[in-house]
Amino acid sequence: MNLMPVWVSIQLASVTVLVLLALGTPLAWWLAVSHSRWRVAVDALVALPLVLPPTVLGFYMLILLGPQGPIGGPWMAVTDETLTFSFTGLVITSVLYSLPFVVQPLRDAFRAVGAGPMEVAATLGAKPVDAFFSIACPLAGRGFLTAAVLGFAHTLGEFGAVLMVGGSLPGETRVVAIAIYEHVETLEYGAAHALSAGLLGFSFIVLVLIYSINRHARPGVSG
Repeated sequence: MNLMPVWVSIQLASVTVLVLLALGTPLAWWLAVSHSRWRVAVDALVALPLVLPPTVLGFYMLILLGPQGPIGGPWMAVTDETLTFSFTGLVITSVLYSLPFVVQPLRDAFRAVGAGPMEVAATLGAKPVDAFFSIACPLAGRGFLTAAVLGFAHTLGEFGAVLMVGGSLPGETRVVAIAIYEHVETLEYGAAHALSAGLLGFSFIVLVLIYSINRHARPGVSG
C-alpha cells in the first residue's frame, strides 16, 4: 500500500495548524475581549466553514486561487506557478476550512481566563503584549492544545475542499481522504479499508484526548 498520501496529509495538517495558531491566536483574543459591534459578524465568519458544504468553499477557493483569480493571478505573475493544484493552494484552503476548529477553542480559553489576571499584570507594570504572552497564553494552555489537536485532525480528514482546489497529484496534493475515494472507485477495498481504519482509530484517539482535556479542565469533577 502506498503511504505517500498519509505523509502528504500529515505535512498539510502540520503546516495548517502552525499557520492557524499564528494567525488565529490574535483573532481569538480579539473575539474574546472585544466589545466591537463587528465582533458578532467576525464570529459568524469564523464559524462559517462549520455549516458551509466543503465543495462550496472549495469552489470559491478555486475561483480565488485560479490563474485568473484575484489571489492566484498575482501569485502566478510573481512566481510563474499556479496556486491551484499545488500544496500551497491546499494550505491556504485548509487554513480557511479548519479555521473554526482552532479559533473557537482559543477564544473560549481566553474568555475563561477573564480580565482579572491581565488587570493584575497591568497594575504591576506589565505591558499588554508582555501580559498576553506571559499570563493569558499560559493560562489558556489547554485551549491551545485542544485547538492544535482539533485543527490537525480536521485537516487530516479533508476531502471536498482539497479535491476542488488540489485535485489528486501523487506526492503533492493526494491526501488520505482522496486516496480512500480512489481506492474505492477502483475496487481496491483492502487499501481503502487500511487507510479508513487508520483515520477511524486516529479520530477516536483525538476525541478521547479532547474529552480528557476538557474533563480535567472543569473544577470539581471527580473520578
